[in-house]
Amino acid sequence: MTLSLNLSPDCGNCFALCCTALGFARSADFAIDKPAASPCPNMADDFSCTIHQRLRPRGFRGCTVFDCFGAGQVVSQRTFSGTSWAQDPSSTSSMFAVFKVVRQLHEMLWYLAEAGQRTFDPDLAAAADHLSEAIAAAAQGDASTVLAADVETLHGEVRALLMEVSEEVRASYGAEDQQIPDGGLRAGADLMGANLADRRLCGSDLRGAYLIGANLRGSDLTAVDLLGTDLRGAQLHGADLTKALYLTQPQINAAEGDPTTLLPPQLTKPAHWG
Repeated sequence: MTLSLNLSPDCGNCFALCCTALGFARSADFAIDKPAASPCPNMADDFSCTIHQRLRPRGFRGCTVFDCFGAGQVVSQRTFSGTSWAQDPSSTSSMFAVFKVVRQLHEMLWYLAEAGQRTFDPDLAAAADHLSEAIAAAAQGDASTVLAADVETLHGEVRALLMEVSEEVRASYGAEDQQIPDGGLRAGADLMGANLADRRLCGSDLRGAYLIGANLRGSDLTAVDLLGTDLRGAQLHGADLTKALYLTQPQINAAEGDPTTLLPPQLTKPAHWG
């Protein structure tokens, strides 16, 4: 696959689109209410965050979890040619709308890149490449091209391919499925607070499962499908996620771990892990 897109955020080349286009409600993740399409009060005139190093203690844990998959810099520098919404207020609504779409497209590209690398089937790899090229073309188009993208259809096509690759990769592993609450290790399972420490979970399908606060210390998550899995507060200390399926930076940012946690090379350990 030949993509010229960087799927990691480059905040220095973004017009703080995540801090403006998106809204949030006061909660455990955000200390205040902020309507969508409004600047965060912590944003400086140069689009930097005035409390960036103190977000968690100041009650903005949600900001440290968010990841735009590189959409911010593409929209800021490519789609709108480096002219910010502050410089051209008439572009504000369009820029914010485009950002929301491009983020979804980039997230799909992230998953497809992994699917293409993990599959053993040349036809599936080719399908991932073909779909990625179509999505990348939409993401790199002008504002009208981006907003015309059929995101729902693309989501469906990507989901079908990811599931096929997941089934293929997980097939060679025998997952544990005993003495686990709520029906065992399965997609969408409620495993909040479950004790899954020191287990060989290889090949399990935990797509969309709730692992909030779950204890995964020392466990092997090789080939575990984690697409959309809620890992908020999950304890990953000493766990091996180097070959987990469809793991993203936002999931890792929401979890708890330490220097002994093993991650895929494309992901980084969050600062709050110590």
